[in-house]
This record gives sequence, structure tokens and C-alpha cells, in this order.
Amino acid sequence: MNRELSWLEFNARVLEEAVDPTVPLLERVKFLAIFSSNLDEFFMVRYAGIWRQIDAGVTLSGPDGMPPRKVLNAVSKRVHALVAEQHRAFLGSIVPELRKHGVRIFRPNELDDTHCVALDEIFESQILPLLTPMAIDPGHPFPYLANRAICLIAELESEDRRPTSTDLPQAKVCVIHIPAGVVPRFIRLPSPAGDHHFVLLEDAIRSHAARLFSGYRVVSCTAIRVTRDAELDLAGDPAEDLLSTIEDAVRNRRMGAAVRLQYERQLPPAILQSLVREMELDTFDLYPSDGPTGLTDVIQLYGAVDLPALRDAAWQPAAEPALETPDIFAAIRAGDVLVHHPYQDFAYVQRFLQAAAEDPDVLAIKMTLYRVSGDSPIGQALELAVRMGKQVAVLVELRARFSEEANIGWARRLEAQGAHVVYGIGGYKTHCKAAMVVRREKAGGGRTVLRRYCHLGTGNYNHQSARLYTDFSLFTCRSGFGDDLTHLFNLLTGYVKPPPFQHLVIAPTQLCDWIIAAIGREAQAASEGRPSGIVAKLNALADPRVIQELYRASAAGVKIQLIIRGICCLRPGVPGLSDNIEVIRIVDRYLEHARVFRFACGGRPEYYLSSADWMPRNLNGRIEVMFPVLEPELCERVQEMLDIQLADTAKARVLLPDGTTARIPCTVGESVRSQERLMLVTRARAKSGAPDVQDRGPLWER
Repeated sequence: MNRELSWLEFNARVLEEAVDPTVPLLERVKFLAIFSSNLDEFFMVRYAGIWRQIDAGVTLSGPDGMPPRKVLNAVSKRVHALVAEQHRAFLGSIVPELRKHGVRIFRPNELDDTHCVALDEIFESQILPLLTPMAIDPGHPFPYLANRAICLIAELESEDRRPTSTDLPQAKVCVIHIPAGVVPRFIRLPSPAGDHHFVLLEDAIRSHAARLFSGYRVVSCTAIRVTRDAELDLAGDPAEDLLSTIEDAVRNRRMGAAVRLQYERQLPPAILQSLVREMELDTFDLYPSDGPTGLTDVIQLYGAVDLPALRDAAWQPAAEPALETPDIFAAIRAGDVLVHHPYQDFAYVQRFLQAAAEDPDVLAIKMTLYRVSGDSPIGQALELAVRMGKQVAVLVELRARFSEEANIGWARRLEAQGAHVVYGIGGYKTHCKAAMVVRREKAGGGRTVLRRYCHLGTGNYNHQSARLYTDFSLFTCRSGFGDDLTHLFNLLTGYVKPPPFQHLVIAPTQLCDWIIAAIGREAQAASEGRPSGIVAKLNALADPRVIQELYRASAAGVKIQLIIRGICCLRPGVPGLSDNIEVIRIVDRYLEHARVFRFACGGRPEYYLSSADWMPRNLNGRIEVMFPVLEPELCERVQEMLDIQLADTAKARVLLPDGTTARIPCTVGESVRSQERLMLVTRARAKSGAPDVQDRGPLWER
């Protein structure tokens, strides 16, 4: 399956939530914004990449048998259909439903006197000083249109057509950049109690265009939005400072080639032709609309309207009983702890690092940071740790796409405090999520020992995304994990070749071969009549070697169940090829992000968690980690989660051989919505308290 078309089917599944009348109305608005934001990134990275291949003259086909030009044709056809459906949903369904609840988006000709007076004041005081019309004529070069910025194209006609020798040049077309980054796209207007009235920022400017162009008649004023190639170009001298190189590349990202033009359908044809010519666009790249240009900003409505009845019920993360103690290190010494976010609080991770920063017995903290928010409590804890005199070593990944600026900021802050900051191994992104705290403790016989407390996760150290992404955190102080993380950090900071790992499996040196061998072992077990089976929960499956091995295992009789949120290049259910492979996709209020694997292993199942998807870039081009879940009670919890998701009949869709999805029929009993079921299970476990830990000897010796 082509990966771009497979990803578009995932985004179509997101759009399906936006058009589903059983989804609360404001949640539908949110999904509409997510769909648009996803498409923005798709055009900036993946679609732009297709054009780069075409421009480079690439005609070879990939594993899907499609050369770049054929991919472009298919992608363009599918995206145009999805965007048309998106606008139909917004204008034909969501806007009318919002109106029933008192949420109205007014066009200029619908404003009453009260609205007009308020909007005049807002325009004069908050908008007009920010506007800079830019003429387009032979004396002015075509202005640069910023990436993803809404612009108005004004077609002008002079009211006085009698030129004199003292006249200034007269413009016929002007561009106005909309200050949407400073002023909300949806401007709130006065409204009766309980109602919420808005007008679009571009409509507010359009209705006051005469204030900008004195002496002209505004013939037309049309909104457009340009999307540009935003992939970082890091070509150059490999000896250059990576931090400076990334900073320069982020700045230059704004200057990328145009790859999409969204515009209101009433844009005059002559102006459209001029835009196409100036930005070297193809007909594939043009996206006219009858409604607002670009719907990413409708997320502002979701935040601006306080109507709880139109949202999902609020969820308060449940407690993890094992960590409900003042001494988090004692809790981890008592047994491995598994936390499932956001059903359980990400604050446990923050507390772990905050406690390490404050504890006088903690000597060192080592960790990786891939995506960090600008106000990260974890970053602040690391700063505190440095000030408290601890050794702090942090690998900050500067190439985390669209998080580069925040990561650069934290790299500089931590360096300024005195932390040891490194940027990873040249040529490889560091995508693994790992932290290790080295603590001085008393042992038997009055001895002092250094004990290592470890955290490994499937998601980022980001408190904001942790509220929205489903991920696992494992806390442990087993000596084997401590040894492995010590070797991993030595590899990342000193390029020291590690000895064999006891528990961790890392990419790019081991993980792909390990996965292929594990799949092969399941195939061998099936051929010998022993218990076999694979369950894998992933964001994406695209690696050709892994896919071929899964096909072979299916032919050998292995039952393979895949839960894949996004890209899936494997074709399930093809007779003679993948009869025994089932793929489902779950899209719900939380973004499914955890990577979880279960191998039957002849009747003694093994469970693994990972930061890595089964994609070439993860397996071959990144530093990734897969780690086992060893405590039997925690394995049961992972199995329970997999069972619940595989039983989902509400938000899961089954993937068909052609790449499309279909609803799963609910044949017995009530429909199962896995995320809601996991909320109930997690809350019940929190009420039951911490399980007893069997005496199997000190955890750090196991």
C-alpha cells in the first residue's frame, strides 16, 4: 500500500469523527480542526516531498509499485474529495447545529447595528494598526506570502481616472496579510446572555477595506492561504555546529516553495492565474472553497465557547496506587510500576524528576528530550537539579519536526545553567524516551551503594501532549535496566560502543532484525503446532522487510492482530497472502500513541513497549528503544488493554485490503468504546489500592 494514500485514509477517519452526529458538537469542531492541521503538515512535508522527487526527475517506483507522478495524481484526487467533504460538513452541518445552540458566525451583511458599532471599534483599535497593504505592480516585486497565513487579495479601481503629472503610481491589486497570529481568527461580538457571536477576522477587514484604500473602489477582496514546503534542509558541512544549523534551517523554513493554494472560489481568474504563475503552482495544487479558507483555526471556537453539554465529559486522571506515597523512590524499589497516560496522571513522571532534583541523595540525572513544551515542568526540574549541584546530562533532539524552536530554547537554558547538553549521534534522530536517576542509598552492613531509578516511555516528556496522547510509562530500579540505560547514555553522549543489552533492544543496530526474528519464531511455532500469535499496536507500519515477514507468518498459520492508528502499508485479508492478518484503526478523543507488542512465544507470552513504529525511518534512521514488561501483574494489565481495544466496536474500524476502512458490526451485547472502557477500568483499579508485591528478593537484584 502506498504510504501517502494510507495516511490520507487515516485522516479520512479523523474527518469521519467530525461528521458523526453522535459525537458532541464541539468535539466535531475539534476533529475538523485536527483534520485541517494534519493536512497542513502533510502538504508541508509529505506532499512537498513528492514534488521534490518529481522535480528531481525520479521515475522509479517504490514497494507500492507507484512512481512519484502517479502518487501525486492519486493523492491530489483523494485530498480534493476529502476537502470537499470537510467543507460540506462545516457549512452544511456543523454551522447550522452551532446556530441552534446560540453560536453564530456572522458574515458582514448579516451584522446588526450593535455588531457594527462594536466591530468598528475593534477594527480601529486592534486591527487597523497591524495592517500593511502591499501593492502588486511593475514597480513592486510580488510580495512573499507567508506559510499558512491568511491573506486578502484586493482588486482596486481608482475613483478618479484623470491622471495628472503629480499623481503617485496607482495600484490595481494589493495584498493584505491577516494578523491571525496576533488577533483571533474568530472575533467575538456582543451577544445576548448564553449566546456566542463571532465574525471572521478576514471578514472584519473586508468590511472595512475602504479605510485602507482611500480614493479607490474595492472591486473584489478575496481570502487566500498558501502552504509551503517546510522540511528542514540540513545539507552542508557535517562539522558545523548542529544547534546553529537547526536555528538557521528553522528560519529558512518560512521561505519554502509553495505547494498548495487555498482560496475563496470568487477569486478573479486573472488574479488566480497571476498567483499560479508567480508561485509556480500546478492545477493539482489549487483548492478553491465556498466557505472560510483554511479551517485549522476553528479550534479557536472549541476553546472560546463554554458549553459543557457540547463536549466530551471531563476526565480527571486516575491515581496509580503504587505511587500514592510521599517517597516515590521507595515505591519504585517495591516493584516495577506501569502508568497508562492520560487515564493516569503524567504528573507522576514530573514528580519523579522533581523529587530527583530536590533529593540531596540524588547525585545525577540523565535523560532524553524529544518534544518539549516551552513551559515544561520537566525542563524546570532539570534546571533546579543543576542549581542543586547534581550532575545533569540531557540529550536534546533538535530535529524533532515543528518542535525545533522549543527544543533549542531548552538546550540553551540548560546549557546556561551548567547542564551537560548534547544533540545526539550525527545522522540519527534520538527518538527514544528514557531517564535515569542515580541515587546514593544505605545498604546492608552500613554500606553505601548507588542505585539507579529508571523511567522508560512510549511518549514524549511533554505535559501538554500527555493529556491528549495515550502512552505508557514504566518505572523500575532493576539492575539490568540500570546497566542498560547506563550503556545507552554512554552511547548517546560519548559514542561508546555498548556491550550486549540485558533488556533493551535498540535501533538502528538491533531492533529491525530482532522484530523479524521474533515474527519468524512465531511462524516456526505455528508450523510445529505450538501456540503462536502476534498482537502489535503501532502508529504506523511501513517497513517492507517487516511486512514481508508478517505475510510469511500469516501463510504459516500465525494469527496476527494489528492495531494501527495511521499509516499501514500492509494489505490485510488478501487470500493466500494475509488471510490471518487483521488490522483495526481506532480514532477517539485521545490520540492512540503507545507502541505495544505481544508475542505468544510458544505459550509463554512476552510483552514489549517501545518508542518506535515499524517504519524504515524508525528502524534504520533513529535511536529507538524497545523494552520488556517483566512483572506478571503488569503484563496482565497490558494484555487487558489489548483485549479491550481489540473488542472495540464503537470507534474501531477494520482495514480492508484496498486500504479503506469499514465499521465493525456489533453482533453481541452493547457496543464497546475502548477508551471509555479503559477509563472505567483505570478508575476501578485506583479505588482498589496498590497490589501486594510478592517477596522475590530485592528488585534491583532481579
